[in-house]
Amino acid sequence: MNKAVLMVRDLCKTYPSFYLDHVSFDVEEGAIMGLIGRNGAGKSTTLKSILGMVHPDDGARSVEILGLKYPENEKEVKEQIGVVIGDSVFYPKKKVKTLTGVVKRFYKNWDEEKYQHYLKVFEIKEEKKIDELSSGMKVKYLIALALSHDAKLLILDEPTSGLDPVSRDDLCRLLKALADSGKCSILFSTHITSDLEKCASHITFIQNGQIRYTGTREGFMEHFRDLGSTLEDIIVEAERGEGYEDAII
Repeated sequence: MNKAVLMVRDLCKTYPSFYLDHVSFDVEEGAIMGLIGRNGAGKSTTLKSILGMVHPDDGARSVEILGLKYPENEKEVKEQIGVVIGDSVFYPKKKVKTLTGVVKRFYKNWDEEKYQHYLKVFEIKEEKKIDELSSGMKVKYLIALALSHDAKLLILDEPTSGLDPVSRDDLCRLLKALADSGKCSILFSTHITSDLEKCASHITFIQNGQIRYTGTREGFMEHFRDLGSTLEDIIVEAERGEGYEDAII
């Protein structure tokens, strides 16, 4: 069994109309964990709570990233992770080259050669302004930044949303290659079933703020086998909540 690069325990967050209820799961070294659930289930809240972008409720919560307590070791952890959360690109009127010049100063392990490689792969022009990039190109740019400082863990919120099918396939192949190399583990939220089929080794299923399953992709299909024979069918039925209790083994 591989060691965990991310350990989440009892994560809670209360909103007036939503409650993230003691969320716990692990991401193992070399794994690609797909965080799934319908819109409003708690995927983005979970990722933002892990990263301290929203403040979880006080209590027995615990987050460890790469063996370090977080956020107690925030600076050291952020040197070793890559994050893509939504359309989080600042300074839209600045050129890509200018923004990169600011970002790379935060990372001791910045690899300019690797960064230029991903710019070429993603066909990103450094002289373009951020607001001249399409939504899909902005995602690609954020991923290029995340991959250019030897990150050991990538945390991605809907990374393929807004990408065309060919770009989605390219990104899934890239993520799988990174995980297979043993150099990087990945946690990504998605609502696109085909992404899970192409690259996810593990699945965490969240429903109404509660974790309903976390484990291998094969284990997920076995766990909910009464809901369908394909991954897509199972996910659709599980998110509906119909027959959920009967499906548990």
